[in-house]
Amino acid sequence: MSNFRELFYRWGPAILVMAVIFFSSSKPGNDLPNFGTIDFEVKKFGHVIGYGLLALSYWRGLRFDKKYIWLAWVLAIAYALTDEFHQSFVAGRHPSMVDVFLFDGGGAMLALWIGRHRLGSKI
Repeated sequence: MSNFRELFYRWGPAILVMAVIFFSSSKPGNDLPNFGTIDFEVKKFGHVIGYGLLALSYWRGLRFDKKYIWLAWVLAIAYALTDEFHQSFVAGRHPSMVDVFLFDGGGAMLALWIGRHRLGSKI
């Protein structure tokens, strides 16, 4: 496999997830759907899932190597920080460190923990 194809195979999913997160957070606050009484829970669950997928895709780029699992988590947190900064420029949105460290970081950690245990004997 060529170097470019190998890099794309390993890092393509991370780039795709980052693009989805970026475009999702680019929507103005008043354009976001409202889920009624469970609006907060649905949106925070979206953070957990999105950053969980991002952390797993980073770990994939790092070849699912156990010694780099924390690097995948740090990269996910770093992207969350840049995304919250990006949201500070979007109408009706505001940055939240609670989102970064609780929902994004927690989702990333949970996904990596599950992935580590599911892949346990393979890595």
